[in-house]
Amino acid sequence: MIWDVLIVGGGPAGYTAALYAAGAGLHTVLLEKLGPGGQMAGSGAIANYPGLPGVDGAALAERMRVQAEAAGAETRYEEVTSLALRGTPKTAHTRQAEYAAHTVILCTGAAPRPLGLPEETALRGRGVSYCAACDGGLYRGRAVAVVGGGNTAAAEALYLAGLCREVTLIHRRGALRADARCTRALEAAPNVGFLWNTRVTALLYTETLAGLKLQNTVTGARSTLAVAGLFVAVGRAPQSALAAGQLAMDGAGYLLAGEDCRTALPGVFAAGDVRAKPLRQIVTAAADGAMAARAAQEYIAAL
Repeated sequence: MIWDVLIVGGGPAGYTAALYAAGAGLHTVLLEKLGPGGQMAGSGAIANYPGLPGVDGAALAERMRVQAEAAGAETRYEEVTSLALRGTPKTAHTRQAEYAAHTVILCTGAAPRPLGLPEETALRGRGVSYCAACDGGLYRGRAVAVVGGGNTAAAEALYLAGLCREVTLIHRRGALRADARCTRALEAAPNVGFLWNTRVTALLYTETLAGLKLQNTVTGARSTLAVAGLFVAVGRAPQSALAAGQLAMDGAGYLLAGEDCRTALPGVFAAGDVRAKPLRQIVTAAADGAMAARAAQEYIAAL
């Protein structure tokens, strides 16, 4: 069987692409290794998705899946291990099967970027987290820290402030990059403190995280901070490895594609957070998915 559209990734870009492609009558399959939603599924209340203020991320993901499947798209929970994007048809391999398709839409998203500390991976789930909405409840009434200076770090700190006794925001620079609204909210929170010009140099632990070793980036002074949890929010890494050597990427590894989501390879499209673009939000991922499906429809019509 050759599918019309094969979508890799089940976040908002992937399921919007599936909705639009299937709605256009295209035989559409979406491959997702875990569950619907991607990063969105780990979010709590989403404040900035138009028309649905405060919607839960996992609930929105499930709505997207149901709507796409009602339109005729199929979901297969299989991890793609390799892609062959040149030629026709394009193919994707999973541990269970091989899929062939006229077009491929890559919606593989981006993953949290780690600090790179040697103990970090071992302590994940034992004090180190990359998602406050997922793990914040584990630290209710305790002291935690957030590392980062952008909107994500600010949002994580605000969410944790509603659960934890004390939240310390650690940033390597002297001011946040977060927008003014988030910054004002943080400054007004009585249990949020700031450590400026500071980086985490090591994690202190026994069985679980007990504290952080810190260094001031200006003076070089060293200190420690006792915390039960560390939430890392220092950016995202694009999940573009499947396309390595086949599609052009920018210096950070994001896939190069136009606003119509077309890559340089005919019949291959990139949508959502894996695409090089200035703004990565749920609404822009969904917009990408719609554009990519439209472009795939046009490509197939010309075959």
